[in-house]
Amino acid sequence: MIDVQRLRILRAVAEHGSFNRAAAALLLTPSAVSQHIASLERSLGHPVAVRSTRGVTLTEPGRLLVEAAETISAELDQVRHEIDRLTADRPRLTVATFTSGGRRLLPAALARFVAVHPDVELTVREAEPETAVPMVRTGSADLALAYHFDGPLPLRAGLDWTPLMDDPLWLALPREHRLAGRDSLDLAELAAERWVSGCLKTEAHLRRYAERASFDLRVAASTTDYFFAQTLVAAGVGVALIPQVSLAPDAAVALVRIGHPRPARHIGVVTPRRRRPHPYARALASALAGAVER
Repeated sequence: MIDVQRLRILRAVAEHGSFNRAAAALLLTPSAVSQHIASLERSLGHPVAVRSTRGVTLTEPGRLLVEAAETISAELDQVRHEIDRLTADRPRLTVATFTSGGRRLLPAALARFVAVHPDVELTVREAEPETAVPMVRTGSADLALAYHFDGPLPLRAGLDWTPLMDDPLWLALPREHRLAGRDSLDLAELAAERWVSGCLKTEAHLRRYAERASFDLRVAASTTDYFFAQTLVAAGVGVALIPQVSLAPDAAVALVRIGHPRPARHIGVVTPRRRRPHPYARALASALAGAVER
């Protein structure tokens, strides 16, 4: 049988790249770390780590064990949070959400949820998907409202993705812009424009397009707030790509549809895969689906 403590030590060796640094992080001696790894290799019958002058390199069995160690650690964290939830005085639900989803989608769902479950103690944490998804995996959040752009959302084992909606991107232009009256535009028609970035992921998408279309992207302003980005567009700083969920109805900008293929964010809910699903997470996911439909 593989010792869980030795898996934890191997995981630290992989993270720190050396026995000495792993020992320091674990408050062990390098000799103790070396002995644990040697015992793990004897029980497994295969080497898991190779030491060299450049540090420690994991073998293929070692990499598989580290992946298993991460899964086991996440599942144990989930169990600990589940026990805390079961033994709490009041039922609890922790939700992680990206900013614009929290502003435009979550409030209506929460209002519906609270009306049905007034005794649940709610905690809402703002987090981008790259932070929110690991929160669900470790149990520090019961549900995450998240999104992804191209390709599927990368999920580790033990998590489920429930799609809610596609969130198409719009071009936001100053109202007096020469192209503001168009029904649709190709991004290449704005190759000479200065751009306002409202999100690093949107900017990365735009840079990939610019590279394929062979034009240099000129970014005049970078923010992490789509609503702020729209005020900058209204002020004439540049043009921007804005997801539909993030459109500010009072922004003094002209909105133009992007020609085919129209880029979009894909919004959904991330929940842990359990034998007994969290009843309140399931109820909120249902409320979110209802909010999207409305």
